[in-house]
Amino acid sequence: MQYSHTTMAPIGKDTPDAELVQRAATGDSSAFEAIMRRHNRLLFRTARSILGVDEEAEDALQDAYLQIWRALGSFRAEARLSTWLVRIVVNQALARRRRKAAPVVPLDAALYASDAATRSAFADDPARLPEKFAMRAELRRLMETRIDLLPEAFRTVFMLRAVEELSVEEVAQALDIPEATVRSRFFRARSLLREGLASEVDLAVADAFAFDGARCDRIVATVLAHGRSAGLTGSG
Repeated sequence: MQYSHTTMAPIGKDTPDAELVQRAATGDSSAFEAIMRRHNRLLFRTARSILGVDEEAEDALQDAYLQIWRALGSFRAEARLSTWLVRIVVNQALARRRRKAAPVVPLDAALYASDAATRSAFADDPARLPEKFAMRAELRRLMETRIDLLPEAFRTVFMLRAVEELSVEEVAQALDIPEATVRSRFFRARSLLREGLASEVDLAVADAFAFDGARCDRIVATVLAHGRSAGLTGSG
């Protein structure tokens, strides 16, 4: 179905992804803005789970959005739009990490070995942690720190499953790994986190890596500006 500039309905929160994709692919910047705002938090958290730094994640996400905008015409809805977007952001974040040659903790080390640095990060003496987590913000900060210490393969799965609440099938499709691998990595990530946070892990997970309005607006404005410079917007 095609959407002409003269008959397009106003974009709202219920506008289907498929319509937004078709409109954005023809140069409708408002449709692409709606796509970004709808998926910004998921995609930022995905990029950050790989890169570990807010600023790097923002840069990777902005680059990914420009790539996505150019490629919208190739989206065939064989998977959910969010899954397709996550794949692109994952690839962009991994490419950025490779360029910077960021050190990573080997997956096998976290699974089986007794690497002191990796293990000790999740086995601190409870006496060294605050005696009382009176404020949710402090607990959230501790949660984010612990998540950052996870090996990247575990961290990305944990962010998508626990924080963004994607299904096992959706995570497997987005990361191109077997569902059994998603389950095992998620289980291991929770185990590592619980070693450091015990029962508090579930209390703060929903608020981890808050995606505030200022960050959302900044990413949207930057991508739209680049999109106009690159001629991705239409005249209407």
